[in-house]
Amino acid sequence: MSIIIDFIDETSELSEKDLDMVEKLLMFAAEKEGIEENSELSVTFVTNERIQEINRDYRDKDRPTDVISFAMEELGEGEMPLVGGDMPRVLGDIIISLAKAREQAEEYGHSFIRELGFLAVHGFLHLLGYDHETEEDEKKMFSRQKDILDEFGLQR
Repeated sequence: MSIIIDFIDETSELSEKDLDMVEKLLMFAAEKEGIEENSELSVTFVTNERIQEINRDYRDKDRPTDVISFAMEELGEGEMPLVGGDMPRVLGDIIISLAKAREQAEEYGHSFIRELGFLAVHGFLHLLGYDHETEEDEKKMFSRQKDILDEFGLQR
């Protein structure tokens, strides 16, 4: 089972080992979620300043956040779904602030790599349509997230 993940580290802070873990974790999550072979997504690692710009420009929230996902399959008003063909499924983009990941790892008392994995899976599940707008949806998403991370071996 493999999906295609395009990694962009705008900060140049991550090691090969960090990137390798995130890739393996997302492959594992894709398998657990039954995502079809050769589906594509991108993961970009940015600074707090950069994620704040993105958050402000796309979500009208002028502050840094930890992770933002842009799902390619969410239809805007009046948009038609793309149908058929041999095109790979493009899930979307995950953007993670490394500074926020470091802050939160310290705050929650676990490793940076655990927080990075958590944010990657959180962003990935958003690409698949999970959200936490209601208490019920939050329970479903957070429980799925925890199951994936625990089974992969990234417990808190």
